[in-house]
Amino acid sequence: MLKNHPENPWQIRGDKKIYDNPWIRVTEYDVINPAGGRSDYTVVHFKNVAVGIVAIQDNHIWLVGQTRFPFGDYSWELPKGGSPKGESSVETARRELGEEAGLAAEAMTLFMQMRVSNSVCDERAEIFIAKGLSEVEAKPEDTEDIMVRKVPLQDYFDEVLAGKITDSITVAAAYKLMYIRVSPDS
Repeated sequence: MLKNHPENPWQIRGDKKIYDNPWIRVTEYDVINPAGGRSDYTVVHFKNVAVGIVAIQDNHIWLVGQTRFPFGDYSWELPKGGSPKGESSVETARRELGEEAGLAAEAMTLFMQMRVSNSVCDERAEIFIAKGLSEVEAKPEDTEDIMVRKVPLQDYFDEVLAGKITDSITVAAAYKLMYIRVSPDS
């Protein structure tokens, strides 16, 4: 929720709910912008926290592929999903890893947090490193046409750098892994 505070140059004069479903709410705000002018600002509020999982073992990573409706194309990504109220992000990470990739993890560690697109929405993401992997039965949702592949970590980096992988959570995790230059297996 937007809040007025001394450091925030935006002033909220009012708001109107435009749309609401179990996953998002769209709100139009009547605001005074930082330059002092009146304008409308529409924000998509996400009801879940996006959770991504970097499943790593023996210098390999698991990616899941599926057709994404908004762009109408196939996308290779980290396993991920939404963490609803009442479920911790780490519980969501464990659940999504099993559902999508058919994997269970002995250890799940918070790796990074990010704001996915903070100019138009308030979606937050938490990305976990999953280690000590074992196979379980995958149980994708009805909306998911998932394929799973295990690739060498360097191939993951190469696909991100070549623009073959474009999902923001998946790209951000790759760049952080490349930057820290620390073996994720350690």
